[in-house]
Amino acid sequence: MKFCKKYEEYMEGQLGQNNKKLPRVGLKKLKKILKRCRRCHQSRSVAADTTTIHDCPHQCTVCDGSFFPSLLKEMSEVVGCFNKCAQRLLERHLSSGFRKCLILLKERIQGNHIALVQEGRELVTYAIINAIAMRKILKKYDKVHYSKQGQAFKSQAQSMHIEILQSPWLCELMAFHINLRENKARNEKALALFDGCFLIFNEGKPSLSCELFDSIKLDINLTCSICLDTVFDPVSLTCGHIFCYICACKGASVTIVDGLQAANPKEKCPLCREEGVYEGAVRLEELSILLSRSCPEYWKERLQTERVERVRLVKEHWDNQCRAFIGV
Repeated sequence: MKFCKKYEEYMEGQLGQNNKKLPRVGLKKLKKILKRCRRCHQSRSVAADTTTIHDCPHQCTVCDGSFFPSLLKEMSEVVGCFNKCAQRLLERHLSSGFRKCLILLKERIQGNHIALVQEGRELVTYAIINAIAMRKILKKYDKVHYSKQGQAFKSQAQSMHIEILQSPWLCELMAFHINLRENKARNEKALALFDGCFLIFNEGKPSLSCELFDSIKLDINLTCSICLDTVFDPVSLTCGHIFCYICACKGASVTIVDGLQAANPKEKCPLCREEGVYEGAVRLEELSILLSRSCPEYWKERLQTERVERVRLVKEHWDNQCRAFIGV
């Protein structure tokens, strides 16, 4: 079965809140645009009595005027829907206090635990199958035009933070499934869990790996590029790169008291040098739980050193504030 047909069948069965269909990539519509472009160019070639018929040129008004705007809109809708659904799911799972008791009571009464797991699994599948659809249609564009504009558009989408594979909520969902799989390992209901996500250690360095389809494999490196150690209290910037929270604050030139939200919009990611990536940073709580369970000795040692460092930084911050207040 061709991917386009498989994709359309999968998306037809996906329903969001209020039984509304989830946003999707319009593969059939985009392919029709490319076919129309090719027919237009062939008709021009025949009218000009040329014996050799090539595909359309690098700069094509037929495609560029409708293909990229349509794809951009669809990608934005897909990523926005995925981020919203994943955030809502993880908030329910990570809730605490009285709200947590209410959720646990509701789950026991209604048996919603498996439904929660299934929802998370479907979200991961939704993200990856749409990532494949986007990649395939951009390859089709480059094939028709003998160009690399499709790859250039993919880079543009990453800079606009509408590349679904760089979403921090995808990383959180992967960690969510691994955590649940470990919690329910002795439970018969664990068969309902998603087995496509793994925490892998290579020479002591951890990474998240996800395999859902033969054509795509996602690997997320969990080593902080600043301290060169396993991320502790991990935070994902909007560019998709993951750092320790303290390291990210240092990279943004802010204190841990002020937080990343106080970072200057011109501050750049330490890795890719993209600006404005700190305001929408996400604390990866599920990933933090996963690493604390998988690396207990490292986590305990790092927790002790981190406490000392945080006390020092907080003291230094308030000392500077007091000096500034009294004019010293």
